[in-house]
Amino acid sequence: MDGDKVDLSRRQLLMAAGGAGLVALLAACGGGNDTKPAAQPAQGKPASGGTLRIGALGRANAITRDPHGTQANESDYLIISLLYDTLTVPGATENTAPRLATSWKADADVTTWRFTLAQGARFHDGTPVTAEDVVWSLRRLRETPAGAARLPGIKVDNIRADGDAVVLTSDYPNADLPLMLRLTTFVLKKGTTEVAGAPGTGPFKLDWYRDGNARLVRNDTWHGGKPYLDAIEVKIFESPQAMANALLGGQIDLASNVGAVAARVAASRPDVQVLRRPDDMAMPIVMRTAEGSPFADPKVREALRLAVDREAMVKQVLSGYGKVANDVLGTGDPGYAKDLPQRARDLAKAKQLLQEAGFDLSKTYELRTTEDISGLAESAALFATQVREAGVQIKVVKEDSGAFWDKTWLKGDLYTTYWGTNDSVLFFASKLLLAGAGQNESAWSDAEFDQVYKQAVGTLDKTTRAQALRKLQEIEHERSGYLLWGMADGIDLAGPTVRDLPTLPGYGRVQLERVWLAH
Repeated sequence: MDGDKVDLSRRQLLMAAGGAGLVALLAACGGGNDTKPAAQPAQGKPASGGTLRIGALGRANAITRDPHGTQANESDYLIISLLYDTLTVPGATENTAPRLATSWKADADVTTWRFTLAQGARFHDGTPVTAEDVVWSLRRLRETPAGAARLPGIKVDNIRADGDAVVLTSDYPNADLPLMLRLTTFVLKKGTTEVAGAPGTGPFKLDWYRDGNARLVRNDTWHGGKPYLDAIEVKIFESPQAMANALLGGQIDLASNVGAVAARVAASRPDVQVLRRPDDMAMPIVMRTAEGSPFADPKVREALRLAVDREAMVKQVLSGYGKVANDVLGTGDPGYAKDLPQRARDLAKAKQLLQEAGFDLSKTYELRTTEDISGLAESAALFATQVREAGVQIKVVKEDSGAFWDKTWLKGDLYTTYWGTNDSVLFFASKLLLAGAGQNESAWSDAEFDQVYKQAVGTLDKTTRAQALRKLQEIEHERSGYLLWGMADGIDLAGPTVRDLPTLPGYGRVQLERVWLAH
């Protein structure tokens, strides 16, 4: 697989499905954080009208307009998410909420799912949305290089229309299939050949697009209800500093995912809202578990987890804009096991485990990282300093983005990574932890884990599912290849007139149809 395809697969998963925020740029400076998240102003009665000017991160050489393609830029993903509907979206009270699909139902063995589409849904050119349009779009998505990861367990031939409904048949019982459909299932018209500017079904329509910048206007006939804003203008920025300066200078109304450094600067400004989205970004260290890796022995992995000072990592790497984590991915899941024993630093135990494992302390081991997001390389450097106290010598190797995703990701023995989509333990299990999973970053293979996962996704019974989910997390906490030391907040800055911004992480935060401006 070439570098572009690796990048596509990685970034698509990162951004989507509640997803995922793509670029949660985090602080790399030391010191504590004494600020509190600013409360949004009194909301009042929503008012229609006005144009919301949004800044979003992106690079000119990475622009794409294909809803099913590589969306390396957050600016592109934001525009696409406003123009096109997915079948489902993250919900405020449930992990999965309706969007273009208003309801869904599984058969008795939770293998075949039937999705009912929103009545009256139309494309921006006025033509009605049909099940055939959705089937064509899902098949096109499935045939992309990352299609198997985006629609797991679904073959092209098992996506079909049945009258006004869309029917998907999974290779295995999967109670989480509706959740998986939050993953970039953007719908185009059947037979679309020119996707750039093709009509969508979303709450906004394209007015113009220029070099990564765009103006979108309200879709008055959107099936989800008329949005409040007249228009949204998206402006691309290459750095969070430039974006924050534009917000502070009044050139934009919203700086999306601007990071903790900007939040600290803006916290003293009474005219700026600082909005924090908890559980927005996981920044784990990956330890390869396959035979031949220095970290294949579970005792070695446990020793490194015990050698980390998590509070110091959160304080120094995230400037306090985050919280300590406990080596289980999916911290925003309602079923997340908060009662698992929290790992704390224990250097004596770490040294004992390393000795028992016969770990070679005379060698220096490389920890590979990239500067794709602020704080990533800094977390690697602090980790290296901390584990040295347990006798482990670590050399941090910084790689450019292309080399990292092509040569290190999925292959390295020890490296940093980052993920959004933190509202589902099972989502992460399916993508990263099952034996043979396409994004199994640590090459972990655990027969008991795989069996318990099948139990969790193979039933709709809440009690059985909850028991399996708890066991799944126990196993992951005990012996996986992840050292998840902390969760970073997602941070937006907004001007004083912006109201009702979404507070969900990942894909949930780009649902802007209910945002309005106080006049």
